[in-house]
Amino acid sequence: MGGGYVTLEQVAQHAGVSLATASRVLNGSTRQVGRKLAERVSASAKELGYLANPSAQTLARNTSCLVGLVVHDIADPYSSSIAAGVARVAEGEGLVVVLGTTGRVPAREVTLMSTLRAHRARAAVLIGSRTTDPADLVRLGEEISALVKQGGSVASVTQEGLPAHTVVPDNRGGAADLARHLIAQGHRRFAVLAGPTELRTALDRLDGFRSALAGAGIALAPSNVVHGGFTRDGGYESARRLLAARTDATCLFAVNDVMATGAMAAVRDTGLRVPADLSVAGFDDIPALRDLTPGLTTVRLPLEWMGREAACLALREDGDTDEPTTVPVAGTVVERESTAPPGRPGG
Repeated sequence: MGGGYVTLEQVAQHAGVSLATASRVLNGSTRQVGRKLAERVSASAKELGYLANPSAQTLARNTSCLVGLVVHDIADPYSSSIAAGVARVAEGEGLVVVLGTTGRVPAREVTLMSTLRAHRARAAVLIGSRTTDPADLVRLGEEISALVKQGGSVASVTQEGLPAHTVVPDNRGGAADLARHLIAQGHRRFAVLAGPTELRTALDRLDGFRSALAGAGIALAPSNVVHGGFTRDGGYESARRLLAARTDATCLFAVNDVMATGAMAAVRDTGLRVPADLSVAGFDDIPALRDLTPGLTTVRLPLEWMGREAACLALREDGDTDEPTTVPVAGTVVERESTAPPGRPGG
């Protein structure tokens, strides 16, 4: 058909069907159309070069082809690794992933969920730690429930507590396992770069590490726990403060890998060596840091798998999605060259 925009009415006329029938076929309505009629309408649409209207499809289906992906910071390798898993599943289903970043502002998270609901998103996946403020959890929970009531589905990779399917990394258990590993290596004096005080992931990892030390009869001195940003620069600044206070620690645990990289840089800039003067360990095993020298001892989480699992939970259609599902994920200690028995030159 010669240039110009092809309308649904033209497709219906060409196929010899009503406008309503053409709409049901091309906009994905749940109302069924006979196979022969549907094939005739599809053939006419292809011949005429018709492009479906996304808004009309959304109205017909009462949902769109959009999957919302809400993260704190896409530049964070933890979030981006999980996001890659979400995108792989969603795109495999022919869906479109739209990204929203919160900058760790809870109100922004609620706003993004509201926007996804307004666009009748088919599903949403939230990646990132909850805060310690119960009011934040309530507000976000209300928005999630509203999207679910509308016909969408929500999954998260975070702590439990939201009315959504949740992939829950065992932050406490992983940190405790790491502490026991480092104790077995011979360390008795520890310091922790503990991240922000209001972030549950950071607090859970600190608590797990501290509890395992206590179980071995080792006290973590308050002066050896430094709070700061959950970033590379936060790790660098926290480590500089710790080193300036002349810590007696032989091993430093940063509650995520990017903080650990900042800490290792701070140790080098102070004229010390890792691990000969100070062992350093992290948490997450983000792929971007596997070529770090020396290699970082850490707790490995299957990050991309966690994203795929969250997406599968959000997109499943097994008729049993009313009750949220919780999937626990254990971490595995990975020993590399950044930690060594104390007092052993060069590890």
